[in-house]
Amino acid sequence: MSLDELPQKELASSEAIQFARSDSRFRSLSPAPIPIPTAPSFRSLVDPVSDERLNHDIVTSHESENGSISTVSSTVSSIESEKAAYEFLAQTPIKSTDAHLVEFSEAMRTVAKALRRVAEGKASAQAEAAEWRRKYELEMAHKQQSKIKGYGSCTNSELEKLASQLTLEMPASDQSGCCGNHGICSHEVLQDESPGPNPRSSQKMVSRKASFRLSWGCNGDKNGQHKHDFVSFEKGDITTAERSNKQILLKWESSPQTVLFITKPNSNSVRVLCAEMVRWLKEHKNINVVVEPRVSKELLTEDSYYNFIQTWDDDEEIKMLHTKVDLIVTLGGDGTVLWAASLFKGPVPPVVAFSLGSLGFMTPFPSEQYRDCLDNVLNGPFSITLRNRLQCHLIRDAAKDELETEEPILVLNEVTIDRGISSYLTYLECYCDSSFVTCVQGDGLIISTTSGSTAYSLAAGGSMVHPQVPGILFTPICPHSLSFRPLILPEYVTLRVQVPYNSRGQAWASFDGKDRKLLSPGDALICSISPWPVPTACLVDSTTDFLRSIHEGLHWNLRKSQSFDGPRD
Repeated sequence: MSLDELPQKELASSEAIQFARSDSRFRSLSPAPIPIPTAPSFRSLVDPVSDERLNHDIVTSHESENGSISTVSSTVSSIESEKAAYEFLAQTPIKSTDAHLVEFSEAMRTVAKALRRVAEGKASAQAEAAEWRRKYELEMAHKQQSKIKGYGSCTNSELEKLASQLTLEMPASDQSGCCGNHGICSHEVLQDESPGPNPRSSQKMVSRKASFRLSWGCNGDKNGQHKHDFVSFEKGDITTAERSNKQILLKWESSPQTVLFITKPNSNSVRVLCAEMVRWLKEHKNINVVVEPRVSKELLTEDSYYNFIQTWDDDEEIKMLHTKVDLIVTLGGDGTVLWAASLFKGPVPPVVAFSLGSLGFMTPFPSEQYRDCLDNVLNGPFSITLRNRLQCHLIRDAAKDELETEEPILVLNEVTIDRGISSYLTYLECYCDSSFVTCVQGDGLIISTTSGSTAYSLAAGGSMVHPQVPGILFTPICPHSLSFRPLILPEYVTLRVQVPYNSRGQAWASFDGKDRKLLSPGDALICSISPWPVPTACLVDSTTDFLRSIHEGLHWNLRKSQSFDGPRD
């Protein structure tokens, strides 16, 4: 072995010994990654090498010839590099950076938990919406089964056959009395009931009900463009099935026998007119007259001649009014029509509304011409407007299932949810079927029918809509957002408005301006179109009456005409 190779081997042995010692000491440290362990002291790693040896090596290194490196100087250089590395690892910035990484890791875990809660909340909301929908459908099915019996079932093939023939199938025994190809006949004409106990004449209700049919056409134009999927019947009761853009005509199959009078209270002119119309109907038309208990007492107090009038005593008789009454006559304004509609929770007979109020959006008939108007209606045919109603279900948070919900409330104009006397903004969550619509923050929300579009919804910025347009109006009241504009939704949707648990205050719901009910956090209000509309008689036709009402009642787009003596093209 040469002399030049000997120092290199000694250097290798020395470096191996030093790195072995360093490695063994480093391995003995704690393996925990956080925080980074402090590096062992430099002196513990280089005990065999004294400070004097280091100085000697440095001097020797400098005295060596150019181009050659001594063994001792190489050892010292290696040890200094290792010392610098451990000093760098032991510096404070590394520890601070690691602490920031730990804090960032904790923050990311917090964000992950929040995102997971949001996803779970969204899934829970969707499941809750589906459950509300299921409850609503179950309740509707239960009520229809309990109230509507005897309906015949039709298969898809039968429905296609009906659509192709543009007529309704009638039982064989009724074919001779069918209205023909251009109309809808009632399936059955009610016959007189078997006589029972004879109550006093002023309270007995007649049992016979007149039948009628509806036909389609523009102002009675029999052009063959008729549709028979619009209205379905059962013993003379009307229920909407599908919309049509044609004017609807009502023609009696048999003469009306019973008329119900609904009058505005506390009005001398209305009371005088009611007595006159009742006397005329009885003497000239031989019509049975039913009045409210209040009106019956007033008429009997005035004259014993009115002993023939009939009335009711309890709510059970009110529920059966639609089976006895052929026609409703209202004397008053739009509020009287709303009150008349509220008496009927199911089918509503045709309403003839005489104008004795202020605006008259739903009262087209002038009271001064009541004889001619009633003659036209009783003889028929006449145009009618089918005004949809909203069916509202209030479901409390304490209710465990759908059987604990309150009785449904029917409204003809609108249902309003507002903040009441609270100074806080109303906070409402709104859903359309199973889809989230928006959160309402403001004074409240109006859910309106198209008939009610010219009422509270119009004052809150909603659009005026023709009453036979199939839709539901969604109008906010003073929303705290410039981009919150009213909506018009299709009539087949179900709306759910609920007060969230984190709402600062409560809310109040009113139905056609009355019957205010408190909505606490967790309560929900479900609204959908009722299957039983309110058919109102038209003076001319539906569109003409609507345009007349907005022109005369609201002075819509009224301004002075531009003069003709100005500049011309």
